Amino acid sequence: MSEEVGVASTSSGRLVICPTPIGNLSDMPPRALEALRAADAIYAEDTRVTGKLLAALDVQGKALERLDENVMAHKAGSVVAAVRAGKVVAYCTDAGMPGVSDPGLRLVAVAREAGVPVEVLPGPSAAATAYVASGTVCSQFYFGGFFPRKDSARRELLQRLAPLDAALVFYESPNRLVESLRVIADEMPERTMAVCRELTKLHEEVVRGLAPEVACEFAARDSIKGEVALVIDPASEGELRTLQAANAADATERACELLRSGARAKSVAAAIADEFGLSRNEAYNLVLSLRDGKLLPGADGSDAVALDGAASDSADAGATSPDAAVPDAGAADLRA
Repeated sequence: MSEEVGVASTSSGRLVICPTPIGNLSDMPPRALEALRAADAIYAEDTRVTGKLLAALDVQGKALERLDENVMAHKAGSVVAAVRAGKVVAYCTDAGMPGVSDPGLRLVAVAREAGVPVEVLPGPSAAATAYVASGTVCSQFYFGGFFPRKDSARRELLQRLAPLDAALVFYESPNRLVESLRVIADEMPERTMAVCRELTKLHEEVVRGLAPEVACEFAARDSIKGEVALVIDPASEGELRTLQAANAADATERACELLRSGARAKSVAAAIADEFGLSRNEAYNLVLSLRDGKLLPGADGSDAVALDGAASDSADAGATSPDAAVPDAGAADLRA
């Protein structure tokens, strides 16, 4: 385990993570501006973007080096070496808080692992700004970075996150927005959502409504420009009950399939707990009720199949507590 070194280290060198405006130059944090002016070197995700920012802020005479995802693996070590040599190195990404859906997170991880001082300055974040601007009343949110590019990946993600009691926040490209909204409307037609575009800029826009209505609004536009964030409200109580019922039905079907194949009860319980996000108790009780009933619905849903040949766990025969018989599979991680 590496030893974490705070900003109060006796070494004069440190890595300073500098947030920048997400659109309005007036939102430049004073501490970040001071850090950029005082830095011995400035690394940037895109030197062209940061170069323009430095010129607008009248920060002159600084060495500016590229440090994006493509070069992070072999350049991060030079940042660590510079800090160890006593240099103050500032890092900026294109906009907002470095590390939020950009390469800054990897740089901080490398620096922490190396044990060099890291100072993270607070500042603008498009994700937090969109969450507040969206009009949602949910007190928590899930940030998923950029929405997937492929249709199948979008649908899979939305289905997995559907039961989550949190607003869903994503970044999206204006070029993919219409298609992404179509998928959200298909998968979550009862959800209220907001499209937050050009936040903090002159043409800032927040469009809020039911997902199908928002999808139609943007599909009718000739062009869409600017940075975009999506905020999807959590499920209503009615939708949540429907989702839970569907999840239980799918878990039952999967348990039936595994039991017919001869799998042991505790293995089946572990599998469906992991796959469907059930607690150990829920999964184990479901499997026991199916197994001990000795009959399962047929694969086509019309006939019954006897379980006389299904594997039985001698260790858990008659068991009532999954804690002793079922390994801790844990709930599905919704943040993956």
